[in-house]
Amino acid sequence: MAKKLASDKVLFTVVILLVGFGLVMVYSASAAVARGNSETGSGVNPFLVKQGLAAVIGLAAMLVAMHVDYRILKRPAVVYTLLAGAVVLLVAVLFQPVMNGTRRWFFLGPISVQPAELAKLALIPFVAYQLDRKLDRVNRPELLVPVGLAVGLITGLILMQPDFGTSVLLLVTIGTMLFTAGLAWRFVGLGASTALPALAFLIYSEGYRRERFLAFLDPEKDPLGTGYQVLQSLIAVGAGGVLGVGLGNSGQKLFYLPQPHTDFIYAIVAEELGMLGALTVLGLFLVLLWRGLLAARHAPDAFGRFLGIGLTAVLVVQALINISVATALLPTKGIPLPFLSYGGSSLVVSMAASGVLLNLSEHA
Repeated sequence: MAKKLASDKVLFTVVILLVGFGLVMVYSASAAVARGNSETGSGVNPFLVKQGLAAVIGLAAMLVAMHVDYRILKRPAVVYTLLAGAVVLLVAVLFQPVMNGTRRWFFLGPISVQPAELAKLALIPFVAYQLDRKLDRVNRPELLVPVGLAVGLITGLILMQPDFGTSVLLLVTIGTMLFTAGLAWRFVGLGASTALPALAFLIYSEGYRRERFLAFLDPEKDPLGTGYQVLQSLIAVGAGGVLGVGLGNSGQKLFYLPQPHTDFIYAIVAEELGMLGALTVLGLFLVLLWRGLLAARHAPDAFGRFLGIGLTAVLVVQALINISVATALLPTKGIPLPFLSYGGSSLVVSMAASGVLLNLSEHA
């Protein structure tokens, strides 16, 4: 009798809970901004509408990814088409109009698309494909050269936007995939010794990055300037206490904390729902980590194993970076909290990645 395939119900439930909770928090965190927006004379919150539309598209993408065999992603035509498409989009976006000092988005009427998010779904399958074919040559040029060229090209184009946070996220994700595949410690040490000076150069070569880093080290030195955002985030986190001030009752979202519905939505969660709410969100991501790695561990082939590791890592590491920024454990970066932060591209890509993980769990 043929085996009946069934997805991981725990992982599916966690993703749906995060998406649903994210919609609630986007509505709450963006309420003041929406009221001050001239487009909202009808009383409709445009941020909730757009995020809700992205959630519907993301759900469709997740269901498709759940029911289409993940092994289609290791076909050479698919792998290289995805990678080439990502490169083309990352080059094309550099010719788009500047918005907030960056070129990160394509605008199709009211819809915006961020190619750096889509690049995740191209680079991770490419590296998994290379590892599947050359697992016995992890420490040889046959693997390291093509992976290094692809990673360098993608992250280099993302840095040109500029988007420092996503570049670091992808480097950590690919590094995790290579390390679990058996990358020798000498290459790990070489990569670290090369990356640290490069990071220092990138931070100090751009004025805004340098200011963010110095503000991270001592935010109170300039509380109304470079340290303002960090301090307002900490005020929000501290004001919540254990149980929070109540859903919808945040004071920091009233034009004190910049970007309360995007990069700093976790601070609003902590303020309105307290330590218990903040720890619940963190706990959901830890469950996602557990179930994602479980699906990867029991995948029927090496490609599925490394694909699962990469997709799990990119979601969880991104969440940890965002949470660390909101709690002043890392310098400020423009990187959203998966499933929760306002942003259609991030939500759709996160749900599509979850769909692939659910597909993996079916074949475990």
